[in-house]
Amino acid sequence: MAGMDNDTPVPIEIKLHTKSHRLELVYGDGESYSLDFEFLRVYTPSAEARGHGPGQETLQTGKRNVGIERIEPVGTYALRLVFSDGHDSGLYSWDLLYNLAKHHEDLWKEYLMQIEKQGLSRDIDTSTRPAAGSCGHHN
Repeated sequence: MAGMDNDTPVPIEIKLHTKSHRLELVYGDGESYSLDFEFLRVYTPSAEARGHGPGQETLQTGKRNVGIERIEPVGTYALRLVFSDGHDSGLYSWDLLYNLAKHHEDLWKEYLMQIEKQGLSRDIDTSTRPAAGSCGHHN
């Protein structure tokens, strides 16, 4: 989701709550959402985690205590979230953030179900990571 739909709301305020590990998005129509850092890290849009097609996803584990060190704007359409585990390659477009906020409950239930089904943990990182600077492609 590199772009942005014409009708996607853009937050008028973005607040980083480091103590409670939450990112707050406030919209002009009065809507506001508070998303946990772990949720945002688990649903990173990066190719490292999402793969390059269906079935290539890597379930993100061990992210319960992840922090966000900083937020960097990317043009007028996205944010780069720099996480405490070093992850910074996902670009969170406004449409992706709004979609994550609107469907938070269902997405979180799905994630917890996958963790349990695969016998994995929110506390132990078993995600395989390609070498730095690589998304797993071979030229």
